[in-house]
Amino acid sequence: MTQKATKEQLLKSADRVISIESQAVEQLKTQLNDNFVAACHRLLECRGKVVVIGMGKSGHIGGKMAATLASTGTPAFFVHPAEASHGDLGMIEERDVVIALSNSGETHEVTSLIPVIKRRDIPLISITSNPDSSLAKASEIHLTVKVEQEACPHNLAPTASTTAVLALGDAIAVSLLEAKGFTPDDFALSHPGGSLGKRLLLHVGDLMHTAENFPAVSPNTSVKDALLEITDKRLGMTAVLDEHKHLLGIFTDGDLRRAFEKGINVDTPIKEVMTTGGKTITSDALAVDAVGLMERNSITCLIVVNTQNKPVGAVHMHDLLKAGVV
Repeated sequence: MTQKATKEQLLKSADRVISIESQAVEQLKTQLNDNFVAACHRLLECRGKVVVIGMGKSGHIGGKMAATLASTGTPAFFVHPAEASHGDLGMIEERDVVIALSNSGETHEVTSLIPVIKRRDIPLISITSNPDSSLAKASEIHLTVKVEQEACPHNLAPTASTTAVLALGDAIAVSLLEAKGFTPDDFALSHPGGSLGKRLLLHVGDLMHTAENFPAVSPNTSVKDALLEITDKRLGMTAVLDEHKHLLGIFTDGDLRRAFEKGINVDTPIKEVMTTGGKTITSDALAVDAVGLMERNSITCLIVVNTQNKPVGAVHMHDLLKAGVV
């Protein structure tokens, strides 16, 4: 019967695993050489797609590697080697580049594909722990990922080795990303869904309240009438504009509390209690930048201005929350 592990035993196991895997990744740096550079150049020259293949745990790592490449500007997909032998090889074209993963370099399902890949003259990059393996010798470029030990206490289950290969895949993807000049805007186009897409794609202009819903008063407007404008537009503030519609300042709920604390009455001109200037942003700024500006200044609303410093709208923290930017 399995005995219940103690807290100390579980934490000790976790610490050992993380230490071994961290060391494996750190040692990976010593294995980077001209072959890594050659592999990156070959992938940069690819006019088709990068096809990653691998069996078992290597296959899971290969799937993640392909996904990371695809999302960072290098078109890629994963093909299961067993399925490749039964028709999926038709997905691979001569203009593609194949990356084959196998810790031993002798995985039958992977090595059985070598003759077809070679016959079709498709460039083959392999990642194994054995540079003398069948897969390594058949490859145009071979990258060695060798670890001293697996995190498994029996040194059997792929753990440290798969972590190291995962890190190498990320190193390849990011190196290609930087070489291609892949920008945040490029990244956003491949991540339109979810919070990441919203953070990268949404601009202030997409969320702001436009002119007809924008609270604004003149500097001689009374506090009472300014409050009516704030209540009507429901943004918790109003802009104060001069006769040319340039921004002079902003009056918020916080300004109102401070004004009443000073004993100012509701007939006082708004120019005497407003915050001069106020924080502004442009409509083409990313919505996530608006969030950062609000958080840094402990405010909940920004006035959106054009290049002439004329307000064209306002964006509230509630709008950003509703859109899923925060």
